[in-house]
Amino acid sequence: MILKELTELNGISGSEYNVMEFIKSHVEKYADNIQVDSMGNLIAFKKGIKGKYKVMLSAHMDEVGLMVTGYQDGMLKFKNVGGLDDRILPGKRVLVGDKRLPGIIGVKPIHLQERDERGVNIKLKSMYVDIGADKKEEAEVLAPLGEYIAFHSEYTELGNDVVKAKALDDRVGCAILMELIKEKYDFDLYVCFTVQEEVGLRGSEVAAYRIKPHLALVMEGTTCSDVPGVEEHSYSSTLGGGAVLTIMDRTSYSDKALVNYLYKLGEENNIKVQFKRTTTGGNDAGKIQLTGSGVKVASISVPCRYIHSPVSVMSKRDYNSCLELAKLALNEFNSDEIIGRLIDFKTGEN
Repeated sequence: MILKELTELNGISGSEYNVMEFIKSHVEKYADNIQVDSMGNLIAFKKGIKGKYKVMLSAHMDEVGLMVTGYQDGMLKFKNVGGLDDRILPGKRVLVGDKRLPGIIGVKPIHLQERDERGVNIKLKSMYVDIGADKKEEAEVLAPLGEYIAFHSEYTELGNDVVKAKALDDRVGCAILMELIKEKYDFDLYVCFTVQEEVGLRGSEVAAYRIKPHLALVMEGTTCSDVPGVEEHSYSSTLGGGAVLTIMDRTSYSDKALVNYLYKLGEENNIKVQFKRTTTGGNDAGKIQLTGSGVKVASISVPCRYIHSPVSVMSKRDYNSCLELAKLALNEFNSDEIIGRLIDFKTGEN
C-alpha cells in the first residue's frame, strides 16, 4: 500500500519537498502536464477527451510538526507548526531535518517536579528536544534555527483492517489522488497536491486562483472521535462508518446539492458513507470555495482517530470507500449535463 511510503516521509508545512518529489515520480506518467508552482504545490493536469468543464481535486501534502526556535545548552527549544495537543508530546521520538537526526521530546523528570507542578499539564515552553548534544554550539550546527522536526512513527497494521501512522492527515488524500489520476476523463482534470494547509490553507488558495475550476473535490483525513469518554451524539465521525461528507466546518460551507448528490451516489452503489457531525476544523475547501466568483466544493474524507498525532488510526475499509466514491463521482462528471446541473445555482438544489 503506497500509504506506507507516503506517511513515513516527512513533510512539515513549508518543507513538503520530499513528499512532492515522491508523488511527482509516481504521477507524472499519467499527466499531460505537471508543474510545481512558486508555493510548492504540485499540479498535474490531465486534458479531457471532450468535456467543457474544469474539475479540481485537492489533497495537501503537509503535516503538523515542530520547528527549532532556540537552544538551552545542547537541547533544542521548539514551537509547533500547525495544531497540536501539547499533552501528547513528552517522550515522543522525533526526527530533525532532512538528515533525520533522531531526538526525544523531554521535560523535567517527575521526581524533580514540585508538588504543584505534578497536577498541571506541561506547557510547550517547558519542553525541549534532546539530540544528545552537550553544548549550544554543537546543537546549532546539527539543527539550525528554523529546522523542521517531524514525529518518528512507523506505519503499522493493527488487526485485519486498521492502520496506525503519522500524517494520515492528509497522506490518505494524496494516496487517493494518486489512484484517481490514472483514469481517463472527458473533462479537464487538475490534480493538486497542495502545501501549507495546516498553517492557513495557503497552497490551495494559490492553486485554485490559477486553475479557476468549475467544481472541486477535496480528499482529506478528518477527525474521528468514537472513543471512550465521548458521548455518541458528540462523535464527529465513526471508524468503519465509511467515507465522510462535510456539510459545514470552520472554513467552508460545502455545496449542499453536491454533498447530497455524493451521499445518494454512495448509497445507491452500496458504498458506506456518513456525514461529519461536528463543525470544527477545516481544509482546503475553505480557500477553493472563495476563488474568483466562487467554486462549488465538497470534501470526501477518511475518518482518522487521534488526528494530528504520531499515532493516527484509520480503517482500510473507510479508505476504500472514499476512493470508490470519488471514482464514481468523477465517472458521473463525464456528463456535461450532470456537472452543469451541479454548478447551476438555480437548479443545483433540485
